[in-house]
Amino acid sequence: MTKTPMHPLLKLALEVGPLAVFFIGNARFGIFPATAAFMVAIVVALIANYVLERRLPILPLVTAAFVLVFGGLTLVLQDELFIKLKPTIVNLLFAAALYGGLFFGKSLLKPLFAMAFPLDDAGWRALTFRWASFFVLLAVLNEVVWRNFTTDTWVSFKVFGIMPLTIAFALAQLPLINRHTEKPAEAGE
Repeated sequence: MTKTPMHPLLKLALEVGPLAVFFIGNARFGIFPATAAFMVAIVVALIANYVLERRLPILPLVTAAFVLVFGGLTLVLQDELFIKLKPTIVNLLFAAALYGGLFFGKSLLKPLFAMAFPLDDAGWRALTFRWASFFVLLAVLNEVVWRNFTTDTWVSFKVFGIMPLTIAFALAQLPLINRHTEKPAEAGE
């Protein structure tokens, strides 16, 4: 039995919803209640994803684990440093995994996205390298913002800066994807 793919807007809501809860919670109640609400929202989003698709997507699952660990440390120790470090650590781990895969001759993006993008090996290597580098950039930006601006500015950047940057970066990859998409005859060879 095949499942119908989740509607893209619902998928986006499940991914962005917890961030919106975090932003609104911070604006109304402060960083600590926002962190608690973020933790609950990310678990609810994962449960909804599982109910709808009968699977847990890898990247949101890893992100959720870090939100729960670093959010828990933030709440238990009453220190916002931990929730601010979470994006840096997650992005550096994603980058290290992707660079590590390339070092061993594997594109770790290929198993995740091969059905969506049937790229040749050179395309997978280039796309993986670019995403790994982008994750490093996000980690550096997170460090710059949380160390030099207020918590409210950092939360706004996390919600309204990271997502547009990620969308713009993903769209900028379309020429590479188009150049390296395998033609149907090539895919069978």
